[in-house]
Amino acid sequence: MLDDFLLKAVIAGVGVAIVAAPLGCFIVWRRMSYFGATIAHSGLLGVAVGLLLAIDLTIGVIAVAVALGAILILLQRSTMLPSDTILGILAHVALAGGLIASSALGGNRFDLMGYLFGDILAINDRDLMWIYGGGVVILGITAWIWRPLLAISVHEELARAEGVNAARANAFFMLLLAFTVALAMKLVGILLIASLLVIPPAAARPFSSTPEQMALIAALISSMGVIGGVAASLWLDTPAGPTIVVVLALLFMASLLRGGLSARG
Repeated sequence: MLDDFLLKAVIAGVGVAIVAAPLGCFIVWRRMSYFGATIAHSGLLGVAVGLLLAIDLTIGVIAVAVALGAILILLQRSTMLPSDTILGILAHVALAGGLIASSALGGNRFDLMGYLFGDILAINDRDLMWIYGGGVVILGITAWIWRPLLAISVHEELARAEGVNAARANAFFMLLLAFTVALAMKLVGILLIASLLVIPPAAARPFSSTPEQMALIAALISSMGVIGGVAASLWLDTPAGPTIVVVLALLFMASLLRGGLSARG
């Protein structure tokens, strides 16, 4: 029989894995892994803002992530700098701002290591409500914008010509990504969230023939990584968040080996 805290950790991890997988697929398809990391790094500043304003930390993370996304869009339109350069600047500024704010708040109110690397074993009932309540909303909106977002990912100019509202789809995608970062923050930590978004879809790619299939397989691989990571962290007495990422990386390497063998066959 699993202990109560272990059961909650597994349930929470699987919930986040299922939610993050479809969005992670779009990150991989659109080659936006750096964008995912930038939004993730804004999470620390969002936590600090939430504590300073005495509001729910999830709301603080979402607000800062959305604001960062809006700044990114404005900078892309008003400067000749490449997108990856702008993302690099924003990612480091957001992380630095979060670290400065955390030092100002003091250790009594701010568990820096917990936010940076996660603490899935500290999941409580309120966290589960956020994950599954928010997860239903995220999956519902993802299903609603799936086709427009897929069309944009394949060929944005052609999608616009066919009447797809690219601006609306991109705005919803950014909001969903911010919400997912807020949900995943306690599981794997701010520094490792991008791996939860990118590694499972990358591992699912060799086994997928359709976008929908890739999203489902990515969710399965992500869930396996979470369950295996929690089990390994207890067995090896290692931090749960980083251990989950290592297990996901092992699954990714196994998928590469499987994909290589299939290609030779």
